Amino acid sequence: MAAKLKSGDKVIVLTGKDKGKEGEIATLNPSTGKAIVTGINTSIRHVKQSQNAQGGRVPTDMPIQLSNLALVDPKEGGATRVGFKIEDGKKVRFAKKSGALIDG
Repeated sequence: MAAKLKSGDKVIVLTGKDKGKEGEIATLNPSTGKAIVTGINTSIRHVKQSQNAQGGRVPTDMPIQLSNLALVDPKEGGATRVGFKIEDGKKVRFAKKSGALIDG
């Protein structure tokens, strides 16, 4: 199956405690179906102090399920679905809401 979401894409959260928030995909793990989005699904990790690092409460972005994310339409904004089409012999992604190209 083709990758509808890729690293660097701007996405919006559809469900959960961060519903409606927007962020950029930092890392993507297709095998588990999860992604880490900057500023979304943040939890506090308690880190012990060491010689090299200051200890304390460190906010960390946790993975979120890909089914809970939708691409932000580049033209109109808001959530959109992703489609594929061939342009100039290349397979490109486009936003189904406005028809704007995402990769091209």
